[in-house]
Amino acid sequence: MYISKEFKFDSAHQLVEYNGKCENLHGHTYKLRVTLKGEVDEKSGMIIDFTILKKIVNENIIERLDHTYLNNIVKQPTAENIVRWIWDELYPLFKTDKYQLYELILWETEDSFVCLRDE
Repeated sequence: MYISKEFKFDSAHQLVEYNGKCENLHGHTYKLRVTLKGEVDEKSGMIIDFTILKKIVNENIIERLDHTYLNNIVKQPTAENIVRWIWDELYPLFKTDKYQLYELILWETEDSFVCLRDE
């Protein structure tokens, strides 16, 4: 079974290794969907409590990226590189015998997103 939670954060960046409008300093309101894959615990009836999922992502990702200049955190912060950085930060936190990180979707705009999935 899969469980997902969505988050939002605002950040600025510039793509210095890119020749186009996005090489200029600008910002986005990003939306992040975190999906875990796991077995439902017979006692709790859950894969993981949504509040635990929210706490882990907020403390390790959202608080670090919200209202920041992403270039100080991710080299060439394209949506692809940002989602890979998030994956690398979250993967060890969500790798247990009961569940694991399965998929991240990061929207840079309302209709443009990247997806990284463990297959």
